[in-house]
Amino acid sequence: MDTLSYKTISANAETVQKEWVVVDATDQILGRLCSKVAKLLRGKYKTNYTPHVDCGDNVIIINADKAKMTGKKWTEHQYVRYTGYPGGQRFTAQDPSGCPAAQERAHLQWPRASARGTAAQSY
Repeated sequence: MDTLSYKTISANAETVQKEWVVVDATDQILGRLCSKVAKLLRGKYKTNYTPHVDCGDNVIIINADKAKMTGKKWTEHQYVRYTGYPGGQRFTAQDPSGCPAAQERAHLQWPRASARGTAAQSY
């Protein structure tokens, strides 16, 4: 092998090797857990990471109801979203009886590209 001719390897749909990863959410802080899961879904820890290819792993989150939120987010925090129309700002409060959907929070960690929509569909 000629050491002076290194080639950049770019992943494509045929060369990607997906694995199943099980993540335990017991006593994990929700936002930090979601950013780690987003990194796993995106495949950014792999050596052949390519931004325009879905090279991430499949993730299963267990014990999601035991995830923690810091501060008073369970009772007082309001999530804000915007529909895109005038007067379309919507506020939702967190239900203290249930855990927020970690899958919905994890896909929000992705950049706003076309891969974000395909990853949300795989839930």
